[in-house]
Amino acid sequence: MLDKKKKQRIIEKFKIHKSDTGSAEVQIAILTEEIKELTKHLREHKKDFSSRRGLLAKVSLRHKLLRYLEREDEKRFTKLVKVLKLKISKKERFDIEETIELAAEEVDGEEEQEEIKE
Repeated sequence: MLDKKKKQRIIEKFKIHKSDTGSAEVQIAILTEEIKELTKHLREHKKDFSSRRGLLAKVSLRHKLLRYLEREDEKRFTKLVKVLKLKISKKERFDIEETIELAAEEVDGEEEQEEIKE
């Protein structure tokens, strides 16, 4: 868990406007710092499974927020990824439309296979 001073420094660095404390950038930056701390903790305490579960939850939430930010404003997303030095795979950078098209193609392919079986 981050102490108050560290959290305030992160908020000051990543806020968008004067009273911003909850924008996607701020949330992602805070989660990233918490993930770093938990990762360090888990290197020393390998059998702390409840902390590992918390780490996975934070990673999942950060991933969702990153996808949201990429969808809403790609410039802010790219800037944040560079500042935080996050590694984003090309696989994760699918557009929603591409994902929907791929899903539609899979459904069409399954229907064609069912017709062939009959």
